[in-house]
Amino acid sequence: MAAGEPLSDSDRLALDRAIRLAEQASRFEFSVYVGPVEGDDARAWATRLHNRLVAPSRSVLVLVDPRRRVTEVVTGGDVRRHLTDAEVELAVVAMASEFGGGNLLGGLLRGIAMLAEHARPQNTLHAG
Repeated sequence: MAAGEPLSDSDRLALDRAIRLAEQASRFEFSVYVGPVEGDDARAWATRLHNRLVAPSRSVLVLVDPRRRVTEVVTGGDVRRHLTDAEVELAVVAMASEFGGGNLLGGLLRGIAMLAEHARPQNTLHAG
C-alpha cells in the first residue's frame, strides 16, 4: 500500500488488533490518527488531539499525515515515566523507514509494537 492511500477495512482491523495488543502489553491506551494536519504545526495539532482523549495522561497518540510526510507521537505524563524520548524517536525512525518504502500499515504496526514494548512495566524480583 502506498503511504498516501487510505487504510482499507482489513488494514483497519489489523491496526485495531495491534492497538489492543499494545494496550494489553503496556497497560496504556493507544490511538492512531492518519490524515491531514490542520494548520502548519503538526506537533500542536497532535497535542490537541491527544488532549481530547479520554485519559490523556495514560495515552499514546500516533499521528501520521502521509501527504506531508509527518509523524508525531504524543505521550501522556504517566506514559513518559516508562517511555523515554529516545525510545519514542526509535519508533518514529522505524515507522518512517516503512513509510518511505510505501508501507503505511507496516510502519504503524511496527511503531505501535515498539512503543508498547518500551512502555511495558518492568518486572522486578524482590529478594526476601
